[in-house]
Amino acid sequence: MPLKSLLVAAVLTLSLPANTFAWDGTDSDSGGAVEIGKGNLVRSGQTVEVYDYEAGEYRDVDVQSIQRSGGSVEVEVYDNESGEYRTFEMDD
Repeated sequence: MPLKSLLVAAVLTLSLPANTFAWDGTDSDSGGAVEIGKGNLVRSGQTVEVYDYEAGEYRDVDVQSIQRSGGSVEVEVYDNESGEYRTFEMDD
């Protein structure tokens, strides 16, 4: 592959939005696995769909805050179904 084509491919790959891939993490309280699916914009004030492996179902949660913590990202959410605040530690 010519260098120019390789460079163009690398730039295009790196410019893909971060929300194109699922984001794996754990619920800080239960230790259960969670996954924020692709296509979700994870920003304060946004509602995102999360798959809760422990509950075995999808849940809509409202993002309250996002903080980088060491090698992970802490996402505090409000779970609309349970009426509880939850903290997810997402892989960085």
